[in-house]
Amino acid sequence: MSLKEKIYRIYEQMLLEKIQLLQSTLQDLSQSVANETKSSAGDKHETALAMIQIEQENKRKQLKELQLQQVQFKKIDPTYVANQILNGALVCTDKGYFFISIALGKIVLEEKTIYALSPTSPLGQKLLGLRPGEEAAVNSASYRILSVE
Repeated sequence: MSLKEKIYRIYEQMLLEKIQLLQSTLQDLSQSVANETKSSAGDKHETALAMIQIEQENKRKQLKELQLQQVQFKKIDPTYVANQILNGALVCTDKGYFFISIALGKIVLEEKTIYALSPTSPLGQKLLGLRPGEEAAVNSASYRILSVE
């Protein structure tokens, strides 16, 4: 399995775990709503119920966003090797590794730090379409492309 495929699998698992955590949290909140409804005695309980419902709505929005990201992520073919940077590319620069996919933070694999970067981020936009040997500049930092997978 290539480095890119390993990176893809790790980020895929991270995304799945985030989704499962939100689903579990939503189930817990639904249980809390059911419990609050049973003991509805006064303003205190109505306030608690309203706060739980607001939290539920926030978690539903987060879950929907993660599910949309998961759909986008699954469109990536981790076995495809490109000669220029596009969505799904693993980019090695003089400043580190970037997996152009969705913003999922950093991981360390085989003593390499890899950042999952959205193609719509400022750096992602500058990198798209570049080839090894070319450079991208964002803010005051310059990134020299060493290789693309």
